[in-house]
Amino acid sequence: MAPQALESTDSSSFVDPLSGFCPKTKTFHSLRPPTPLPPLHQPLSVSQFAISLLLSSSANAAAGTFLVNSTTGDSLTYSQFLTQTRSLSLALKSRYSLSTNDVAFILCPTSIQVPILYFSLLSLGVTVSPANPLSSNSEVSHEIQLCKPKIAFATSQTAHKLPALPLGTILIDSPEFLSLLNQSDDAEFDGSGLVEVNQSDSAAILYSSGTTGKVKGVCLTHRNLIALIAGYDNNRGEVGGDQPETPAVTLFTLPLFHVFGFSMLIRAASKGETVVLIERFDFEVMLKAVERYKVNLIPVSPPLIVAFVKSELTKKYDLSSLLYLGCGGAPLGKDVADKFKEKFPHIGISQGYGMTETGGGATRTITEEEVKQHGSVGRLGEDMEAKIVDPSTGEALPPGQRGELWLRGPTIMKGYVGDEKATSETLDSDGWLKTGDICYFDSNGFIYIVDRLKELIKYKAYQVPPAELEHLLHSNTEIEDAAVVPYPDEEAGQIPMAYVVRKAGSNLTEAQVMDFIAKQVAPYKKIRRVAFINAIPKNPAGKILRRELVNHALSATASKL
Repeated sequence: MAPQALESTDSSSFVDPLSGFCPKTKTFHSLRPPTPLPPLHQPLSVSQFAISLLLSSSANAAAGTFLVNSTTGDSLTYSQFLTQTRSLSLALKSRYSLSTNDVAFILCPTSIQVPILYFSLLSLGVTVSPANPLSSNSEVSHEIQLCKPKIAFATSQTAHKLPALPLGTILIDSPEFLSLLNQSDDAEFDGSGLVEVNQSDSAAILYSSGTTGKVKGVCLTHRNLIALIAGYDNNRGEVGGDQPETPAVTLFTLPLFHVFGFSMLIRAASKGETVVLIERFDFEVMLKAVERYKVNLIPVSPPLIVAFVKSELTKKYDLSSLLYLGCGGAPLGKDVADKFKEKFPHIGISQGYGMTETGGGATRTITEEEVKQHGSVGRLGEDMEAKIVDPSTGEALPPGQRGELWLRGPTIMKGYVGDEKATSETLDSDGWLKTGDICYFDSNGFIYIVDRLKELIKYKAYQVPPAELEHLLHSNTEIEDAAVVPYPDEEAGQIPMAYVVRKAGSNLTEAQVMDFIAKQVAPYKKIRRVAFINAIPKNPAGKILRRELVNHALSATASKL
């Protein structure tokens, strides 16, 4: 039977059943089945929602293993996790008088305690704000200015970066904290009962870089995250998804403070999966963990797929349990995907696209057929709408034409904390999020990313804003002018490369430039390549002509233009 035309919310609008495009509104609609969501007025935290999905999936859900630390061998069953989460919630509520919408800043490396902390705080209606524990002191200071926390959670290694806060800093590797996890024997915790949390309340403030330089604090509500998790739960035909008899074993190479790791953790808990954590990423350590714990699924960024293709280490380990890789962070090239399939015919790759501002989800491939669509980041997620907008005219474009991707849906952020200007520039009055990515839809509703309007450098799964590094370079007394551009790198995807104009008489070296930046930023933001130049090319308005520099970097080996 031929596909039927779909009616959009506007009864006079015709939605193409193949592309999802409505020519009347010039809007693309999701082709996925709509996701049933709890009524918005119903008090519900995302932790309560995830745990309710877990407990409704199987009578024995709490008996399985939830968390495994592959570095130490420590593990926690779902039953222990629920008990410890309940215990910590009660302790935090009674001892620290934390209230709904208070903010907790979290500066902790990956450990078994971090998921307990997340779920406990979320169930209390406390907004969790996790940051990279490798952040510099100035980066931490800026993040704290944005989120204005009442309390912080850190480790004995990271606490020195934190200022004094109203309720202090709790060390999660201290005996005192660990004792808070085991003060209650109530194993029937469903995430509710302690406080009433509204779905519209802030759940998390996660950090995302923007072109203005400094990181932004992205505020996601409980409703945003509930919609994201409900969408995954609604699609049970997903590649590598539900296996009712034996829930998946997922290996996290992702840091838990990153939106990808944060959302995938809550998703895994809702599905009763076993999550294997790695404290510090190492490729061979990851392969050992796949063999030891019979891992089925790994969320990855494209550079890790390149490592699978190129490394001889993969022959040393039994990877037969691995069913698929969920790839996000950047588009995966067809050549790499083909080589991977040739080497690992039994492992599927499912691609997706998302931003911190979309809760980490926006598009993905679900079925085996969709997975074969190399180069695409999939189709629009559940209940999501999109426009392709010409950046110069503001006109919405049909399939096949390139423009800036705008998104609207239930997972779109509330806004940037402490930055109304950035919020109004990114979110319009109708709820459309301007992604800054140049994309197009094909006639079958698949999305392709062409370029990055925002000029962010994608180092592994991280975003590095050139403007932030340029600001720091300009503060060096020996530098007259500077520009930072992405330079392609097979392992990292892209690395930050600086073009530097020295002050007259300066003998500044490449090593000195790199060292100057390295002392002030997190490791992923380091400048890893430097070229000296007589002048930075700019347009009449003074805007850097980055494309000229990128082209020069790719074509020239000389150190001067």
